Amino acid sequence: METVYIETSVVMSRGILPPKAQVDALHIACVAHHRIQYLLTWNCKHIANARILPRIYSVLNDFKIPIPIICTPEELPGDDTDVED
Repeated sequence: METVYIETSVVMSRGILPPKAQVDALHIACVAHHRIQYLLTWNCKHIANARILPRIYSVLNDFKIPIPIICTPEELPGDDTDVED
């Protein structure tokens, strides 16, 4: 669990998220640390944000952690049965 806190601290120390969003940074770090494939969220202010995500991905790359797909439930890719021929 210590690694999760380190990852959270790095996100916060790089100024990726504002101080009031430390819980959001912890949420991202937990998902990434545990290698969960998807993080579905309605939090478009601090998590599913196109301007913030590249910076979060950079931190995960620095730690050589696989990057989860972070999106809103509406953006979640469907399965192959949703595709029309």
